[in-house]
Amino acid sequence: MTEVLARPDGSAAEPAAPRTTILRRFLRDRIAVVAVAYLVALVVVAGLAPLLAPADPLAQDLGSRLTPPGPGHPLGADELGRDQLSRLLYGARVSLLAALQAVAIGAVVGVPLGVLAGFSGRTLDAWLGRLMDVLMSVPGIILALTVVAVLGRDITTAMIAVGIILVPRFHRVARAATTDLRHETFIEASRTIGCSRARILGTHVLPNILPVLVVQLSIMLGVAVTAEASLSFLGMGVRPPAASWGSMLNSAFANVVVAPYLVYAPGLAITLTVLAFSLAGDGLRKAVGRRGAADRSL
Repeated sequence: MTEVLARPDGSAAEPAAPRTTILRRFLRDRIAVVAVAYLVALVVVAGLAPLLAPADPLAQDLGSRLTPPGPGHPLGADELGRDQLSRLLYGARVSLLAALQAVAIGAVVGVPLGVLAGFSGRTLDAWLGRLMDVLMSVPGIILALTVVAVLGRDITTAMIAVGIILVPRFHRVARAATTDLRHETFIEASRTIGCSRARILGTHVLPNILPVLVVQLSIMLGVAVTAEASLSFLGMGVRPPAASWGSMLNSAFANVVVAPYLVYAPGLAITLTVLAFSLAGDGLRKAVGRRGAADRSL
């Protein structure tokens, strides 16, 4: 349903645009707004890491080895004397870019396939559905190990594996949303006047399923951050001495008995970031879902 705004004199104003309605509903969710503010701040901090980092994240100082948090090292120093705060800031760049790579692969492959399956139906839908079922049946860690073994150990390679794992998630969301739209009146009208399939998909279908895809993107970014941290913790992600939150946890785990403080910063960063993506996605889902439910009640 489209919101109708009232003028000061009591008369009805122009109906609010659908995207404006979704934005207003989202802004009413304070928790989701705080989550988005945290993510924006995180992106800014990661982008300004070279200016904000107090030291070179790769510089070793064995004299400061396993130094606890203090004036010289606000978050302490690791087993090679590297400043933890600097590595945390630079690690944010690696972790966020890696998550973005994985989600981009999943969306670029999964969304077009899902739209085609939902719009075409029948044979193509059945074959693509079986392919996605096969991908989802393969354990993610096994698939990641296989891809890394074939293509070599690298953060980009690891994110390709994660992106492949995310393809079925995007496919199913895009397919379901497209199937709901396929028999709408404006789609039938476009067919009647002779619009090509490509024009219908690009002009009518994709813009209408975009809010649902944005929700899925937000949630999958949190999943990708967790996946990158897990793979780097297992030694299949970023190569040393480069830092990511997962590799920092790997290093901290080896010294957890003598320097437990090394675990806190990267662990908290991962937890807060995944939680923020989840809360932002949940807020978007509620905003989009409420509008969809209202539209169907008309």
